[in-house]
Amino acid sequence: MKHNHLITPHDLILTIPLLIAFIFYCLAVIKSNASYRKWPGYRMVCWFLGIFSVMIAAIGPVAVQAHSNFVYHMIVHLLLGMLAPLLIVVSQPVTLLLRTLPVRTARKLSRLLKSWPVHVYSHPMVASILNIGGLWVLYTTELFNAMHHNPFIHLIVHFHVFIAGYLFTVSIIYVEPTHRRYSFVFRTIVFLIAFAAHGILAKYMYAHPPNGVPADQAKTGAMLMYYGGDAIDIILIFIFCYQWYRTSRPTATIATAR
Repeated sequence: MKHNHLITPHDLILTIPLLIAFIFYCLAVIKSNASYRKWPGYRMVCWFLGIFSVMIAAIGPVAVQAHSNFVYHMIVHLLLGMLAPLLIVVSQPVTLLLRTLPVRTARKLSRLLKSWPVHVYSHPMVASILNIGGLWVLYTTELFNAMHHNPFIHLIVHFHVFIAGYLFTVSIIYVEPTHRRYSFVFRTIVFLIAFAAHGILAKYMYAHPPNGVPADQAKTGAMLMYYGGDAIDIILIFIFCYQWYRTSRPTATIATAR
């Protein structure tokens, strides 16, 4: 399946909401800084890089090549399902939104964040199944081929990959408001299981490529998934361990003093 053009009307349609999201975040930062302590600059950088990662994965040369080349497809997977969610979670858009909304609207949003659907889907185990389980379904069934022949399925799959990646990340590192916080030990166990399942899937694809994928592309793509995923997970692990350290440090200091 060849593509003779890089930018299509479909690409422009995807670009518009991303640009709007970027602009609204910047406006929210300006409004927040007028009433609260200055919004950290690194969060703005993470938001910009997160939106940019989604744009690379959704439009332009990489997205076009991903239709016919499994290596580029895996680059899209890493950007859309792992790197972009991590960057966007760290940029804390929900916290920023709560700081800039009118009080009554902010309270309604807070109640929504405490509702049972949000609680269920943001549970570390559920988010992990949606994230890693979805990838197993994608690469071990005919869904992978179907998404490249049906634009609607293609859009749904990419949307799921991003949302599942976001839910998984936000369920492991608590940087946004959440109704219930699970223990570091429980989240560590869930993360290790997801980490192992992701690595096993990469090895499985190395030996058993998805239907229609050339063996050489499958091997290169699987290696990219394995090592590229590990590189992004290292960042997630660092943030998680830093949070755990900050949480346990006062207790350790008091115990030492005693």
